[in-house]
Amino acid sequence: MSKATADLYDDYGDQLQVATPMFRDFGAKLSFSGPVSTLKVYEDNTLVRSALEEKGDGRVLVVDGGGSLRCALLGDMLAQLGVDNGWAGILVYGCIRDAAVIATMEIGVKALNSNPRKSVKKGFGERDIVVDFANVKFVPGAYLYADADGVLLANEKLV
Repeated sequence: MSKATADLYDDYGDQLQVATPMFRDFGAKLSFSGPVSTLKVYEDNTLVRSALEEKGDGRVLVVDGGGSLRCALLGDMLAQLGVDNGWAGILVYGCIRDAAVIATMEIGVKALNSNPRKSVKKGFGERDIVVDFANVKFVPGAYLYADADGVLLANEKLV
């Protein structure tokens, strides 16, 4: 990412949504940005795998996991799919697992926390819909910027 979120906010504040600061950094890339692709799931990561198996083309996968802390929606194998398929980052409103391994991967990963429990795999959820959490409406195709200071969303690419 060429510009810090604080600088982006200074330049474009009125055009940005600012996520409530609740996410921890897990991936080796602390700064990442890209167009948003969304998922809405609950304690089921089947659609997370499906999305990350696709070419990411620099996108950011935003996973609305309902804020559940009861299981992980992303682990090292799925994060590696994200790396291999060119995803810029993954934002999880929920938990990840395999945190130590994900910390070595060249992908941005932000989540609420980590939990060793795996999710169920029933295939329930929705893809590329507007999801709303952390005081932000994440719209597919909008542009997400993330770094150590937080997460911003713009309607279009700013830099």
